[in-house]
Amino acid sequence: MIDTSSNALPEPDEAAKERSLMLQQCVRAACNSSDGWIRFSDFMNIALYEPGLGYYSGGLQKFGQQGDFITSPEVSPLFGQCLASQLSEVLKNLKKINNEKVFVIEFGAGSGALAVDILLQLEKLGSLPERYFILELSAELRQRQKEALKDKAAHLLGFVQWLDNLPEGMTNAVVVANEVLDAMPVECFKVVDNQIETLVVGLDNGDLVSRYITADDEVVEKVSAIQQRSNIEYSNNYCSEYNPAISGWLSALECEIKNLVILLIDYGYNEKEYYHPDRVDGTLMCYYQHRAHDNFLWWPGLQDITAFVNFTDVAYSAVDLGMEISGYTTQAAFLLANGLSELHAEQVTDDVQEQVKLSQQIKTLTLPSEMGDRFKVMALTKNYDEPITGFSMLDLRNRL
Repeated sequence: MIDTSSNALPEPDEAAKERSLMLQQCVRAACNSSDGWIRFSDFMNIALYEPGLGYYSGGLQKFGQQGDFITSPEVSPLFGQCLASQLSEVLKNLKKINNEKVFVIEFGAGSGALAVDILLQLEKLGSLPERYFILELSAELRQRQKEALKDKAAHLLGFVQWLDNLPEGMTNAVVVANEVLDAMPVECFKVVDNQIETLVVGLDNGDLVSRYITADDEVVEKVSAIQQRSNIEYSNNYCSEYNPAISGWLSALECEIKNLVILLIDYGYNEKEYYHPDRVDGTLMCYYQHRAHDNFLWWPGLQDITAFVNFTDVAYSAVDLGMEISGYTTQAAFLLANGLSELHAEQVTDDVQEQVKLSQQIKTLTLPSEMGDRFKVMALTKNYDEPITGFSMLDLRNRL
């Protein structure tokens, strides 16, 4: 049972509190310039991405045992190795289309662990791309990624290039987005007596507070569209959220890349599951030192704020842009289809402790009660008609 209150959270140190207070000044300034209140998505954007102060753009340890949460690349190198197997297949097929250079673009590369594991495995498979681009907005995370590559794959640093913006006019590219969509700012809404309200953040005697107000046309239209296309009925006082940024993010990729494969890995549901009648409080959660709670105003900038991904909404956004949904499955099925069992067998040794450790890593990545079912993988494509191996074992597109 998750304790969703913030009362039991460890107290941040004074330096961290000082940084949070500085970030709160940014929120106050935004509120003051917007008649006292800002959209929740604007607050979440400041809390996570304000340069130098936001959760992702500041200098906090975020990933791994010493951070606030653990991602699949931190669990085991096997995750990146399986993903590299899939990338190898796609890169070779893209090369066949027009024999031009092929690139990999990783969004939000976190600790750099995934880039390290992918590049080492692609080298082993003889499938290194022309360039491995990392689009990372955080200077602090860029430095960590560079250090990780220097430490574990220094000879491959020449293949890696960090970017502030998406490259223009690319011909062939594979995009990797592991736990990227869940970190995009969301809009929160509430249904009260069949009327839609939206969450805003503002000031009360100088303190940050939140409240629901009558939603504007943009929010009403989006929530109504979700209801109609998936035949969803919201109970009174039902609260949830949606991601307003997905369509724009996909559009930017579709516009700039001629032949494109996007691999999305994230925790999420299809739309019916996302807005299940029992999920009356939505999926928005905060994480601090591996503790989950729901107080998003608790020391902003020091904690992660995240929401699950509505993969049906992602699919609709992609189709509207003329892209194909080329696969949707669980993380467990995707990894197994890309050789997880074989990679495990290659690493079997007489060291009992190592085998126990390896076995535990695989369980974490694949068990339904761990990351296996909660995390999904989706492939979106443009001008790419080849089957994608990761979806050969289990394809759940019919459930979207």
